Amino acid sequence: MQIITKMHVFILLGAMIFGGSVQANQTKLSDTQQKGLDIATEAERRNDGFIDNRAKLTMILRNKRGDTSTRLLRVRTLEGENDAVDGDKSLMIFDSPRDQKGSALLTYSYKFKPDDQWIYLPAAKRVKRIASRNKSGPFVGSEFAYEDFNTPVVEKYKYDYLRDEQQQEQDCYVIERYPLDKYSGYRRQVVWLDKQEYRVLKIDFYDRKNSLLKTLTINDYALYSDRYWRANNQAMINHQTGKSTELKFSDYRFKTGLRDVDFSINSLKRAR
Repeated sequence: MQIITKMHVFILLGAMIFGGSVQANQTKLSDTQQKGLDIATEAERRNDGFIDNRAKLTMILRNKRGDTSTRLLRVRTLEGENDAVDGDKSLMIFDSPRDQKGSALLTYSYKFKPDDQWIYLPAAKRVKRIASRNKSGPFVGSEFAYEDFNTPVVEKYKYDYLRDEQQQEQDCYVIERYPLDKYSGYRRQVVWLDKQEYRVLKIDFYDRKNSLLKTLTINDYALYSDRYWRANNQAMINHQTGKSTELKFSDYRFKTGLRDVDFSINSLKRAR
């Protein structure tokens, strides 16, 4: 997952429901707005065509004292079939700890309407829909919100190019993106993408009061199928609480034969 993993994984239609992509309908963007949009679009384009993938995920939670707890998951992603409308579908399945084993989070991403998310809790033996207004809440006690696991579809933000800058010893574009979803927990996000491969290396998240809330650092990328970059490590630090969560991905596999039926709501209860 990229968590994470995939930024790529990114007009007025539906404006009263979702907020719409006002930027997409503007007849004239400023030079910096157009450049920011172009950078985000290119990053998304470079990830097109992966079809599906699977990976293993280790989630490490740290409190402000440095105490840790670990969770093991599996992640599955299916690329959207209709590029004009659909985003990707993803499924996260817990293997441990014991009290969370079998829990699963299913996410449907869309371009022009709010994403759908459901979580299955074995203890309750039921599937619960995550309401749009609750997607800014923490996912199973981690520093990642539910909305952080949505594919960052280009049409769901407006953009601005800020500057060029080095990050992790690489030349990067720095862009700002503003979520159009009125229920997002973020007012804006500042994103660093390396100029050569358009990979996301860092994101600063600002809360609704425009205070720096979290920083996500992404590194240890590996190339698959001579085209698709995936990060093995993502670390989210919450500056307001002192807590952090690290995601370690491994065993990436592509084009494994996943189908829509593997991402149905009914499949949550039998996810293995």
